[in-house]
Amino acid sequence: MNADTLSPPQVSAQERAREEASVGAFESAGYRPSVAVLLPCYNEGLSIRRVVEDFRRHLPEATIFVYDNRSTDNTASEARAAGAVVRHEPWPGKGNVVRRMFADIDTDIYVMADGDGTYDPAMSPMLVQRMIDGHLDMVVGTRRGVYDNAHRAGHGFGNRLFNGVYQTLFGRLFTDIFSGYRVFSRRYVKSFPAVAAGFEIETEMSVHASQLRMPIEEHPTEYGSRQEGSVSKLNTVRDALRILRTLVLLFKEIRPARFYSLIAGLLTLVALGLGAPLLLTFIETGLVPRLPTAVLATGLVLLAGIALTCGLILDSVARGRLEQKRMVYLGLTQFRTRPRR
Repeated sequence: MNADTLSPPQVSAQERAREEASVGAFESAGYRPSVAVLLPCYNEGLSIRRVVEDFRRHLPEATIFVYDNRSTDNTASEARAAGAVVRHEPWPGKGNVVRRMFADIDTDIYVMADGDGTYDPAMSPMLVQRMIDGHLDMVVGTRRGVYDNAHRAGHGFGNRLFNGVYQTLFGRLFTDIFSGYRVFSRRYVKSFPAVAAGFEIETEMSVHASQLRMPIEEHPTEYGSRQEGSVSKLNTVRDALRILRTLVLLFKEIRPARFYSLIAGLLTLVALGLGAPLLLTFIETGLVPRLPTAVLATGLVLLAGIALTCGLILDSVARGRLEQKRMVYLGLTQFRTRPRR
């Protein structure tokens, strides 16, 4: 199957029944991998206790980690009281927290969600089961109703816009690149470089899977509103600009030939726009009336050639880096130990 044309699965009656599976449903296949639930948090004291308790109920064998990212409220104490392992990350930003979590924790399956209570913990056994059954590296819980009940209008428009941009640049493997509800294999986590510092980390996660053509799957999950009194940490304009910058940067790093070809094409079009009238005048009269414009057009054509050459060279470098990433990925096992039956 071509990853670029992969579409999200349709929700059938059978799949909806699986969503309502009881505690420990992922053990029904006989697999007993170790599971860790990762909850990055910043000032989520109002909701974190309920989130931890819900995950403990639905994944009773999982170890639940709450990473407190410089909270100024009672997030840490509430999480600890609910039975979570609480750790602290001093560097601000979700990307920094994810990088720390992935470095610290070594387990078979990683379930990541937010501590604000917008994701449904009851879905986690089914998502884990889908990973095991399909031998997948990532399962994304795409958000039902994300444009209706939990986001401001600007956020809904931004989600549609950036998902469209992502699909144009990197293929149609994902339909919701900003979902924070994900299940990862150990193979994915330990091969993921995690360079982003903030909310753009979800974009980087998606690009990593697309670049290595990892086996992934999306499944719709319920997405609710924040608890009353809880405040979103997103800033529409600032975070949109950071995500856009990340998309452009990753496009340049992963597909430099296309990136620099676009620049070369743009420079060539501008040069033709400036130079075409001069060329016509030269054909008619044998004179070049505006020499500075002719020099500028010539310079733009030269710059276009340089950009195209740089793109071809960097494409070879990017291919070598991709091969190295792939070899690291293949050197890891999906589980630390062979699953027991």
